[in-house]
Amino acid sequence: MSTGITIEESPTLHRYYSILTGGADLYQDGRDLLPLLTDDFVFDGPIAGRMSGGIRFTHGVRGFIETVRDITILQAVVTSAGAGVLYDAQLPNGTIRFSEFFKFHGNKIGQLHIQYNAADYRANGGR
Repeated sequence: MSTGITIEESPTLHRYYSILTGGADLYQDGRDLLPLLTDDFVFDGPIAGRMSGGIRFTHGVRGFIETVRDITILQAVVTSAGAGVLYDAQLPNGTIRFSEFFKFHGNKIGQLHIQYNAADYRANGGR
């Protein structure tokens, strides 16, 4: 049975969200994010669709990191097997609500499914 923990108590999620809010200069080519992902990592989201591979994801997430000003976590349910996180992201022209659902394999992210309104994201300056 998995017991609940916080984002701060999950080294993987704590690092993931630190990277997302760290800015493009620190992000560089995603070298800090890639070690958090399994070799067979799968991502699914409204703009990119479904993709396999951590390298593709690290390239795609760069646009988000370049535009996000701040993230406010609203709710999180975290266990050793996975997590669901609801947050607001402040973009150049407004705030967009995101939900992310993670599946963990050990201390790495094996799958990530993200939901948000893609049209609102782009209208508010997201890339």
